[in-house]
Amino acid sequence: MASTLFRDIAILVARIGLGVVFVAHGWQKFFDAGVGATQASFRDMNVPASNVSAVVAAAVELGGGVALVAGLATSIAGFLLFLDMLGAFVIVHLDKGVFVAEGGYELVVALGTGALLLAVSGAGRLGIDGLIGRGSGWGRTAE
Repeated sequence: MASTLFRDIAILVARIGLGVVFVAHGWQKFFDAGVGATQASFRDMNVPASNVSAVVAAAVELGGGVALVAGLATSIAGFLLFLDMLGAFVIVHLDKGVFVAEGGYELVVALGTGALLLAVSGAGRLGIDGLIGRGSGWGRTAE
């Protein structure tokens, strides 16, 4: 019982931590920089379909981050956020090395792998998914 509670608390902390970071990045793309500036930035980084990609990335990060914090549709949100970070890794950061100070991929790898882990583990019992009996995630059975 104690290990299950610890697991649920750890998942809650991870969901909130990752969710807040994703919300901040999505918010930044929509409202701080603005959609136009985000689209121009994506174009400068040679992101395919930059006008659409910028809006999709912002929406996935903002909406997915909110979903992680709430523990709602956690597996879907986590998987979409993983794909978002995979795209950033391959298209923008891979050739710049590890460190974020040089434009590298350390942040997108950390965020993407964390999101993937939440996609598989689910929200745990301390999220909306868990409260409605859907907190176990993909590939797991409810405990």
